Order: sequence, then C-alpha cells, then structure tokens
Amino acid sequence: MRVLVLGGGSFVGRAIVDDFLRGGHEVTLFSRGRTGAGLFPGVPRRVGDRDSGDYASLREGVWDAVVDVSAYVPRHVRQAGEVLGDRAGRYVFISSNAVYRPGGGPGSDEDAPRLPPERDTEVIDGATYGPLKVACEDEVLARYGRRATIVRPGIVAGPYDQQDLFTYWVRRAARGGRVALPGDPGQPVQVLDSRDLARLVVLLVTGDRPGVFNAVGPAEPVTLGGLIQVCAAAAGSRVEVVPVPPGAVPGGFPLVRADPVWALTFQRSAARARAAGMPATPLEVTAADVLAWDRGRGEPPLSEGPSAQEEERLLAGAGWEVGA
Repeated sequence: MRVLVLGGGSFVGRAIVDDFLRGGHEVTLFSRGRTGAGLFPGVPRRVGDRDSGDYASLREGVWDAVVDVSAYVPRHVRQAGEVLGDRAGRYVFISSNAVYRPGGGPGSDEDAPRLPPERDTEVIDGATYGPLKVACEDEVLARYGRRATIVRPGIVAGPYDQQDLFTYWVRRAARGGRVALPGDPGQPVQVLDSRDLARLVVLLVTGDRPGVFNAVGPAEPVTLGGLIQVCAAAAGSRVEVVPVPPGAVPGGFPLVRADPVWALTFQRSAARARAAGMPATPLEVTAADVLAWDRGRGEPPLSEGPSAQEEERLLAGAGWEVGA
C-alpha cells in the first residue's frame, strides 16, 4: 500500500513508519525535516510546515491511506484535507485518551463522553490539549466519514520516548532500594508499548477499518506499585515502595493521579483495539527495552519526576501512612 505519514520523525510516528516498512509498504513522510532527518534513508520525504499552513509539497501524489501523527489543532486537519482532496483513501488520525471527560470507571469504552471541542485557540497546554484533539477528531469525521479512523492512545512507552513518563520509573527502579511514591501504590495505571500502537495502526490501515479505537495497555491490569516492581524485575534490582504525601515535590511524579476521579482514566477498555489485532507486549519487555535504550543514550537528565536528591529528602522524612 502507498501510505502518507504526516509526522513520523520521532517516537510514535517512528514506530508506525518502522512497522509499515517491515511490511513492505510504500511510505512517504511529510514533516518540517527537523526531527529524525537521518531516519529511514531512501523513504521519500515531502517538506512542509503545518503551523504556517505550508502544504505545497503535497499538491501531487496519490495515497491509499494517510496516517496523521502530527495534528494538534483543527486547522492542521482541515488544511491537510483541503490540499489532499480525493487523492487519499483512509485517513487515520492519532488522537488521545485526553479527549474524554475525567472519570469513566473500569471498562469505559470509546462511547464515553468527550470534552467540549476547542476551536477558538491554538495555544496547546494542559487545559486545551484534550479539547483541541476533540475538535481535530470532528474535522476528520466530517471530511472523511466512513474513510475516517480515530485512534486514541493513552500513555505510550518504548524506546525513543522523549516524554519520560515511563522512563522515569524504569530508571528509578533500576537503581533499586527505597522508592518514594506519593499516594496509593494501588492506583491503577495503563501503559502501552509504542510498537503495539504501531501494529494496531498498520492493521487498521491494511484492513481498511473505520471507527474509533482506544489504544491502552498492558493487557492485564496493573497498579502503579506493581509497575515499579515490574520495572525492577526487568532491571534485576530490588525495590521497596515507600508512600509519601501527594504533592510533596513540585511538579509531582509521573503517572500519579492523586485525584480518584482522574485515576479512573487509567481503566479504559481496549477490547475494540484487541479485537482488531492490537498485540500485547508484556510490560517487563517494554521496561527492559526502555532501560537498554536509556542506558545506550547515556541516561540524560529526565524531564519528569524528582531528582535523586529531592527523593532522598522525601524518604528521610517518610513515616506517614497513606492517606494521613
């Protein structure tokens, strides 16, 4: 198949392109050319800038499918659709679980209520990210109808992840010893391997499947305390999880949802995606691969989580009970 990937230079997009290429598909990349410029030699590239509305390089060409990894505001989707016209078949939009209203409870599926769409700003922050993705979804569905496919990933982890949400816990567990955790170690958490997400996208494209799909993992439910133990097992270390007060460190800890309503967002159903063929990489495999990648890049400073010194200060004062 001929596939146009809007993005594809980093993490999720990189995994998707990798999977398409392994399957022998013809891939064309569209991006500004600033990220991952050395990746995928020999793959045709079209250079443009979605922020400025520069899609001139896409005025020619026909593709069986488009995979949109890089649209964050509805204008991105609208302008891409206008320039591509009828020269593209299925349009797969990589959205986010952030489109849902808080809560939902165990087994919440793709029909759960979404947030109101945001169309009056292009400022992307914690308050607007989800509503902007809702507006993007609406643009995709309005233009492509049955040729539209929406994928809503939750937290995605794997090699080349620059967000550090999962990488923090992998690296911290590998050090072993007493590990500070604000709040309840029994809090549910969902983390999906980036390669499982990529496989799902390829299956949806090759199967020409419409609809909306939650992309969350792992296959078996896991708690945050359990996730830390899995990361330790992958590293061959031993840890003791020590509860500390929520909010004890400015900026917080990754994957922690102190508000019980927000913790429910880590209990969404992936049944529809599993039925479509989304695989389930064991969490320990994901952790081991992230650890190897992180060590290979020299373990640079992380953007998430407390420093070792901040954690030591927390642990030195730890004598409280969870919920105290």
